[in-house]
Amino acid sequence: MSVLSRGVQLLLITIIGCFPFAMAAASDPFDTQALAAPSPAVSSTKPASALPCDFSATPATALSLSDVVERALCNNPQTHEAWAAARAQAAQLGVSKAAILPTLSVNGTLSHNATNGRGTVASNSYNQQSVGLSLNYVLYDFGGRSASITNAEQVLIAANAAQDNAIQSVFLAAVQDYYQVFSAQAVVQADQEAEKSALESLKAATVRYQVGAGTPADKLQAQTAYSQAVLNRIRAEGDVRNASGVLADVMGLDADTLVKIAPPAVQTPDENFTRDVTRLIDEARNNRPDLAAAEAQIKAAQAGVTAARATGRPSLSLSADLNYNDTSVSAPFRSSALGLSISVPLFTGYNTTYRVRAAQEQVAVRTAQRDNIRRQIALDVWKAYQSLLTETQSLRSSADLVDSAAESERVAMGRYKAGAGNILDVLTAQTALASARQQNVQALYGWYIAKASLAQTMGQLDFAAITPPAAGQAPP
Repeated sequence: MSVLSRGVQLLLITIIGCFPFAMAAASDPFDTQALAAPSPAVSSTKPASALPCDFSATPATALSLSDVVERALCNNPQTHEAWAAARAQAAQLGVSKAAILPTLSVNGTLSHNATNGRGTVASNSYNQQSVGLSLNYVLYDFGGRSASITNAEQVLIAANAAQDNAIQSVFLAAVQDYYQVFSAQAVVQADQEAEKSALESLKAATVRYQVGAGTPADKLQAQTAYSQAVLNRIRAEGDVRNASGVLADVMGLDADTLVKIAPPAVQTPDENFTRDVTRLIDEARNNRPDLAAAEAQIKAAQAGVTAARATGRPSLSLSADLNYNDTSVSAPFRSSALGLSISVPLFTGYNTTYRVRAAQEQVAVRTAQRDNIRRQIALDVWKAYQSLLTETQSLRSSADLVDSAAESERVAMGRYKAGAGNILDVLTAQTALASARQQNVQALYGWYIAKASLAQTMGQLDFAAITPPAAGQAPP
């Protein structure tokens, strides 16, 4: 018989026959990946909002707010990390489910044995081949495997909710950074107007000084005010560049990437905005993904208690073996075995005791974390609601402030040019007008951001929340 004997042939046939099972194991026989979101930009609870995350065919036009948010959700590493964590936990669920199936393994050996004899012991050599199949199947383990599956399922639910929470966070960051760019640009425009006014004051003071109607102090004060206005404008332009870099970063781009964005659609704030805060808090607790994740973590920890208890209980297993042996010095033979085995842990050094205790305390930890999130949600909604009310009222008041400050500046400049006023009145009026313009800009974009922040604290920040209502439609 050759070295490649019948036993080795049987081994090869067995391995080849098991190859399709190995291929099946490489895919997803439990279909666990379908339980995770299909994309980093997609909520597992809202598949209808699926984004393709393919912008290669997008025309090179200015990006709207929705375009910015889409790119942020698709490209931001924070959403990718949460998505990968959810998919990893989906695979871990498959590991837990695999424990309910039997295991089948093939074993084979091919060896050459030689003995060098001395004295009365003769030299001897022979070949040996063997192949075997082994099956093991845990029939009953007092719910240990079932508890592990439940634990993995709940952790997956928590991971999906964590991804939803990451989507909400990145969504809000993109909205905030988008409006911050335009807020910074508006401040530049306000500072440019202040610079023009300061230059006009300087020219007027210079003319009055040249004709002998003004003092050197007036001219120096006007020059100082103009220099300060130039400095303010330069710093505001720097703020625009920084805001643009932050926006590019949240979109997953390098900060030096030039991003062309379209201005936001104008919305008219609801000046009579009022809501039942208690109802908003209850609604937020029903929708917030971080609270859903905390609830799932509690259930996972409770399943961990059951799994820990099962480690100290008996288990019943079925085993089967089929072997073929062939040597060059004896006839080939086959052997087989089939049996049931029971394992009863009598003493584990109190390992099970402390496993159960640790699992129970983990439930307490997760419960406390859940309660803390519930309280934080109430505070988040309250603060966001008050911020929106404040920005709504501030926007109306700041618009009135701009009107009055502009009129005051016009009157002060007219009086000064007519020789009836002084330079301090003009500079004071110009400073007040510049401040009023900046406050109006901050209130406008602050209202946009506060509106999105309230939606985020309630777990309802989506594209509908940032889309202006159609004519005749009530604002969201």
